[in-house]
Amino acid sequence: MLAETVCSAVAAAGLGIAAITAYRKRFLSAARIAAYALVPLGLVMTGAVQWLADTAFSPMAWAGFGVLGVAWMLFMTTRAVERRRTGEAGKGVPGKERKAAAEPSASGPALGRGQRGAAAKPPAAADGEDFSDIEAILKKHGL
Repeated sequence: MLAETVCSAVAAAGLGIAAITAYRKRFLSAARIAAYALVPLGLVMTGAVQWLADTAFSPMAWAGFGVLGVAWMLFMTTRAVERRRTGEAGKGVPGKERKAAAEPSASGPALGRGQRGAAAKPPAAADGEDFSDIEAILKKHGL
């Protein structure tokens, strides 16, 4: 009963502040304050405040939260152990990645740092660099 009274008082005070804000011609802020003020009143009217108050003072509810916490800890512990057992986190089975990396078709470019051939040269950076398209764009914009 006390929680409902407090929520109703908070709602009334919030609506009073919203009225003062609207009087000062700040209607958008007043509407936002009124919306926040109506939330506790709506919670009282739906019975959510009574349910929360009953849950907060119930030893059976707190025991249930404790059981849920233990279950969550078990899930997280088994997940961490499973990740540690399979290798690095998020990698999956390590044997499959090693086999795929050994295949030449699975990897990227095969040229190393010291082996630059004719295929490694960019085609535009050959002998005569052609900047005609860039010049056309600059002329179009007057630069």
